[in-house]
Amino acid sequence: MQKKIQSALISVFYKDGLENIVQQLHELGVTIYSTGGTQKFIEELNVPCVPVESLTTYPSILGGRVKTLHPSVFGGILGKREEAEHVAEMKQYNIPEIDLVIVDLYPFEETVASTTDEKLIIEKIDIGGPSMIRAAAKNHASVVVVAAKKDYSLLEEILKQQKGETTLEQRRMFAIRAFDICTGYDMAISNYFNQSDFINPFNKEKAILRYGENPHQQGVFYGNTDDLFEKLNGKGLSYNNLVDVDAAVQIISEFSDTTFAIIKHTNVCGIASRATLKESWDAALAGDPESAFGGVLVCNATIDVATANTINEIFFEVLIAPSFDADALEILKTKKNRILLQQKTKPAATHQYKSVLNGILAQQNDGGNYTDWKEEGGRETTAAEKEDMIFANIVCKHLKSNAIALVKNKQLVGKGCGQTSRIDSLRQSIEKAKQFNFDLSGAVLASDAFFPFDDCVKIAHAAGIASFIQPGGSIRDKDSIEYCKANNLAMVITGLRHFKH
Repeated sequence: MQKKIQSALISVFYKDGLENIVQQLHELGVTIYSTGGTQKFIEELNVPCVPVESLTTYPSILGGRVKTLHPSVFGGILGKREEAEHVAEMKQYNIPEIDLVIVDLYPFEETVASTTDEKLIIEKIDIGGPSMIRAAAKNHASVVVVAAKKDYSLLEEILKQQKGETTLEQRRMFAIRAFDICTGYDMAISNYFNQSDFINPFNKEKAILRYGENPHQQGVFYGNTDDLFEKLNGKGLSYNNLVDVDAAVQIISEFSDTTFAIIKHTNVCGIASRATLKESWDAALAGDPESAFGGVLVCNATIDVATANTINEIFFEVLIAPSFDADALEILKTKKNRILLQQKTKPAATHQYKSVLNGILAQQNDGGNYTDWKEEGGRETTAAEKEDMIFANIVCKHLKSNAIALVKNKQLVGKGCGQTSRIDSLRQSIEKAKQFNFDLSGAVLASDAFFPFDDCVKIAHAAGIASFIQPGGSIRDKDSIEYCKANNLAMVITGLRHFKH
C-alpha cells in the first residue's frame, strides 16, 4: 500500500549525509519537525523547521534528557491512520500525523571505547531515540523509520524515484532494520553493565555467504572483516575460509619470532619460526606438504619477493600477512581468486561462543601457555628443549583434541589431532613425521591434556623422543613420571590443559 510522506520528525546525533534528504523533503513540501542541534542544522540549510517544543509546549529539560517524550510526539507516530477513533483523538488533541521518523542513537559503544568515565557513559544511554524508533517501526503500516545514517542513501533514492511515496514492503524493511538497531544497542548496554563481550549480531554488518559449511547449507556472517583486514586480492571469503582465517590469526598472535603457519580445517598442519620469512615458510611447508594444498597461510612478517616466489608454487585459498612488498604482491596477484589479506589489527574478543542444544555456551578465550613449569622427569630440560617445548605447547593448544605436537628446532615435524584416544593421536603424529622423513631424535612432544597411562611416553621414547610437556592432572601421572625418571627423559608439568573441541 502506497503512503505519501507529508510530515517528518528528524532528530539525529550524526548530521553527515543528512543534507540531501532534508533538501528533498523540502522540495516535496514535507513539514519537518526537529529539535536541538538537528533543528539548527536544518535551519542553516534555509529549510523551514517546526520546533518539537511547539507540539509539546515544553522546552528541552533536565539537560536535554527529556525532549521528545510527550503524547503530542508519540501520538503522531503511533496513531493508526485507518482507525476513525485514533484519527478523532489526534484531531481533538491537535496531534499532527508524523509519516517519517529519522532518528539515530547516542554513540554508546564509541563512548565506552573512548573513556572509562561512567558518568559520560551513562549519559550516552539514549532513551527518547529508541522509544521513537520502536514506535515508528511498530506503526510501519503508516510510518517510515530510518534509524541509522547507513540507510540515508536508500531513503534518498526512494524519495527521488517515488516522489515521497513508500510501499508497505519498503516500510517493513526499514522497520526490521530499526528493530535490529535497537536490539543491538540494548545488547551493547547489557554487555557494558555485565562486563562481557557477548557477540552482538544486530550491530554488525550482515554478509550473505555463497553457502555455509557445505553447499546445501545457507550461511551468513555477522561482522565486518574490513575492521581487521584490507583485502588486496581475490574473491569473497567463504564460510570455511572465515573459520580457518580465525584459526590462523589466533595462532599467529602467539608468536613474536618470525613465524609462518599453514592452517587446514582449523588445525595447524605446518608451522616454523626461523631467522627469515622464507626460511620459516620452507620449514612450515616441509612439515606436511600434502596437507598444505588448499590451506590458509598466515605469517607475522612482511611478504618479500623471495617468499612470494616460493609460495606462488602451490595452491592455497588465503594468505594473511601484516604487509606485502609491492613486487611480492604483484607475483601473488597473478591468480585472481587467490585471497590476500593484509592484517591491520587483532580481533578484540575475549570470549568464545558456541550454539548447543537450545542455548549458547560462552567461555573465556584459552589464554596463556603454561601456569607452572615443574621439572618432573629424570633430568632437567636443556635450553634448546625448553624453547621447543614452549613452541610445541602453543601449537598443541591450537590443534583439535586429542592433540599431540612433535617439534624439533621450532618446526612442527609431526602432529596428531581430533582422535578419540590420545594414543591414536600420538601414533598419527609419529607416522606423519616418518612420512616426511623427519628424525625424531631430539624432538619434543606436547600433549594438550594429561597422559592417562604411561603407554604414550613409552611409544614416543621408542620413536626417539626424549622430552615431554603436558598439563598433568591424571591420578596416574606418576606412571609416566616414573618411566621418564627411569629412562633419563625430561618431563615438564604445566598445570594448564588446552582442550579444543
